[in-house]
Amino acid sequence: MRYDLDDLRLFLHIVTEGSITAGAHRMHLSLPSASARVRSLEHQAGVTLLVRGRRGVRPTPAGTTLARHARDVLDRTARLESAVASYSRPPTAPLVVLGGGSAMHRLVPQALISFLRAHPDTDVTVAESRTPRTVRLLAEGAADLGVVLDNEAGDRGLRTEPLGDDSLVAIGQAGGVLAGRSAVTYGEVAEHPLVGLDAGSSLRRWIEKRLGPHAPVVRHRTTVADLNVLVSLAAAGAGLAVVPRRALGPGLPLDVCPLRDAWARRHHLLAWGNKDHAASPATAALAEHLRRAASSEPAFPPATARPRPPGSGE
Repeated sequence: MRYDLDDLRLFLHIVTEGSITAGAHRMHLSLPSASARVRSLEHQAGVTLLVRGRRGVRPTPAGTTLARHARDVLDRTARLESAVASYSRPPTAPLVVLGGGSAMHRLVPQALISFLRAHPDTDVTVAESRTPRTVRLLAEGAADLGVVLDNEAGDRGLRTEPLGDDSLVAIGQAGGVLAGRSAVTYGEVAEHPLVGLDAGSSLRRWIEKRLGPHAPVVRHRTTVADLNVLVSLAAAGAGLAVVPRRALGPGLPLDVCPLRDAWARRHHLLAWGNKDHAASPATAALAEHLRRAASSEPAFPPATARPRPPGSGE
């Protein structure tokens, strides 16, 4: 029995997202087309692969088995293509990947670990870069792949696809000033002492650009270069912080509160560069590892909603 690789890739996206609609979106397919492909897969397999429900879909035992083997097949195919392509590609020409500070925190490193292990003959150059610069370099053919923000990517004719949510949240010590709050504005956060990233970091510069010339005056108790350190400081009660929700791992002793500001809602896109080998098997393989890293990140902790003391207003 032979399966189409694109059908397997679509099925994996559907299982990961828990939705045929979301899976179709990741493959740039219409919902009817994606549904037809799933039905074709089920007909070919001779068993039901998905259980449909009001809130999405989940794999049957047969579907879980297919998804597991599909990952192996796609990974082996990417390795084969990369191995053959390595003979036609100069060994001194590494792939170039760019991304902002949020993407470089966990998403890109996780993808790099799995990719470099699977493709020992392919080198990768990684650099932190803000979205406008990343988009420009991709359009000029100076980079192969980039992780960019949807509201800054613009229209440069680049091929893109959604990677995941990168919205910003306020965090603070558990049981602190954020306890019981369902959402806050940045202005409310700025009324308290903060811990933040260094002034030159891409995330801090992005926030300050959105705030503009009338930004509230902020007291930073300290600034650091690393998101992990920033989250630890906030958890320890050194001050509130504004970070991407995806930077928070499970089980952290934190109050997490979404920002009401519209600019805080962000999404990551995966973008391809206009290079001669941008569509090479090695580039496609690295893109797949970035997709897997994005889909395998732990579920984001929900915003806390502890009861507030009587008489205290939001």
